[in-house]
Amino acid sequence: MNNDQQVSTSDAAHRSTDRLIRIIGRFVGVGYGAYLLLLIPDIARTGAVVPGWWTPTTVVLVFGTGFAFAASTFHPRIEVIRIAGSIAALTFPVMAGLWWTAWDGVTFDQGGTFLAAFPGLAALAAATVWRPVPAFAHMTISVVIVQLTNQAVREPFPRSNAVADIFFAMMFCTVFVAATLAAVRTGRILDSTISTAQNDAARAAAADAREVERERFDALIHDEVMSSLLAVTRHGRTPSLARQARSALAHLDELTTGTVFETFSAEEALAQLRSAATTVDESIEFTVNERVLERTEQYPAEAIRAIAAALAEALRNSLIHARSSTRSVSALLAPSTVHVTVRDDGIGFDRRSVPPHRLGVAVSIEGRMRQLDGGSADIDSSTAGTIVRLGWKR
Repeated sequence: MNNDQQVSTSDAAHRSTDRLIRIIGRFVGVGYGAYLLLLIPDIARTGAVVPGWWTPTTVVLVFGTGFAFAASTFHPRIEVIRIAGSIAALTFPVMAGLWWTAWDGVTFDQGGTFLAAFPGLAALAAATVWRPVPAFAHMTISVVIVQLTNQAVREPFPRSNAVADIFFAMMFCTVFVAATLAAVRTGRILDSTISTAQNDAARAAAADAREVERERFDALIHDEVMSSLLAVTRHGRTPSLARQARSALAHLDELTTGTVFETFSAEEALAQLRSAATTVDESIEFTVNERVLERTEQYPAEAIRAIAAALAEALRNSLIHARSSTRSVSALLAPSTVHVTVRDDGIGFDRRSVPPHRLGVAVSIEGRMRQLDGGSADIDSSTAGTIVRLGWKR
């Protein structure tokens, strides 16, 4: 499997988790915007307590990274989103800690610092992109810093119990952080379950394909032997019968010794593809590039069998779902290349509307071709019909 295929497989394996991360990231960004609007009076008041650099810098960095995290959720790469979420999460405790370096130790404020209003929001960013332990550690550190800051800046005024304030804030934030972690974990479990189901289905489909191939092979040998014997009784020994008998004996030897074809000639490859198509639909229109029959190119049997199985699945789907009156298959074999196209004029389908448990397209067509080294599958469907393109390149 090449690198591009590995990347696409990895992306597909984490689709649910990535979607949840994007949704939660946008929710966090909306939260940052709401708190910015609500805290404008507190931000202005805090500017009188600490030197001028801390308040504007904190507003820009804390809220800016929160908005950047939300914006990053529209990026196609999940790694970018995780980095943006980590930056947003880390910026909050860093700027809360820098408050102590900026405070003059003399000016007091009964209202406390504005950061104390939303440590849980920054913890949500951490929970979205981090594992549970670092996420809860981030929440604890952020809550402790801002609550101790409030206690210090309220020194001359009546104060509540610092320990009680810390535990209350932590319990309040824990509800949302735990819910976020549970949601992301559910996405991971769902992805793992889907991946396992698809792998199991692919293995089962491969086993079924091997069994069907063995049955076809046995039937082919039986037919060759019987036709040879019948030809002897009717026509006696002829050059064509001798060739047919030698072929039958060679096939019998391969069967008894367990020999498995590793390559197919162009004629044999086309016979496999045509057999797969006509097994599903005897009336199928099957066209080939006639020039290919003159070639001596050898094709891997694994590639031909995979394309034949995917071709059969595409035709079965068309027969069951497409409601079409016309179906056709075209095959093109060239040096080191095989292309097969299945067309119908049916009603088409929307890939997004296919239920997750329907694995025919995902596993039997795309999954099978993706597992084939050099294989590819492309499905184009609309109300005018469906085109399935299967390919292999050495």
